[in-house]
Amino acid sequence: MKSHNFPAYLYTYACHEDEMSLCTLELKSLFGQVPQHNYIESHYNINPSRSPFFKLQLEVLYAGQSVQEIAEQVGAIELGGATFKVVYIENDNAITYEEERLIEREIGASVRGKADMRKPERIFGIIRAGNRWLFGSYRKNEALWLKHMKKPQNYSTALSTRVARAIVNIAAPRVEGVTVIDPCCGIGTVVIEALSMGIKMVGSDINPMAIRGARANLEHFGYPQVVTIQDMTTLEGHYDVAILDMPYNLCSVLPERERLMMLERVHALADKVIIVTLEEMDEAILAAGLAIGERCVVNKGKFARQVIVCT
Repeated sequence: MKSHNFPAYLYTYACHEDEMSLCTLELKSLFGQVPQHNYIESHYNINPSRSPFFKLQLEVLYAGQSVQEIAEQVGAIELGGATFKVVYIENDNAITYEEERLIEREIGASVRGKADMRKPERIFGIIRAGNRWLFGSYRKNEALWLKHMKKPQNYSTALSTRVARAIVNIAAPRVEGVTVIDPCCGIGTVVIEALSMGIKMVGSDINPMAIRGARANLEHFGYPQVVTIQDMTTLEGHYDVAILDMPYNLCSVLPERERLMMLERVHALADKVIIVTLEEMDEAILAAGLAIGERCVVNKGKFARQVIVCT
């Protein structure tokens, strides 16, 4: 029952102020638009578990100017004997708890089928988006990155799984047929997030201990062994995207010549490069022949990482 008068999908999202810049760039990469509200309307069907910032996806079935208008339409839903539940989706339109439950009951009473509040086979959602009410099938984010936090090998300075997952979405908003490499993969945090989304990705690192940890983490989550020990300056092949989390040490600085060689090699490896860095690197990036596009900043305590999109 889709119509040109309303979006195919609606997504709600939330983020901490320290991750606002990252969230905005991720959403813009996924949807091609900067969010203006705490929800996004789109024709893209994206699994809500892909993003660490999504709360849910609503596959829109009906739109109306009032709850009553929605109630008049939902009787056409064919459940085939399945049980159901209607959930009110909160956004900026503040109403009371009692009003939310009243809306759920009014809509639910118009659906032809058996309601089940505990273990429904179908979940529907209703939300006020601007001056319209939207109703549809409801999918919640399963927060896969939280499970990936419990990997056997960790670095205190490694990217968090949340940040890694958002960076993968910036790198590869469309996963089908895309090839990605992480040439300094460390313990495999970025690789694991990409593989969990169905992205074809490989990783490498010059540090044997890091690769040993990455392999243990991949095995722990049941992912294929796609990482190798290799100096990235000797890597061959070509990929659609490379994600380069620049190596760093709290007690020393990467020599400029070595840094330039890494940037030149990653430029040769991929059409699009995502650079993650704690240092200012614009001059070196440009010297390597890369063009700087969009960027964001992720704050964590005393650390401020830049995520820079290059071509």
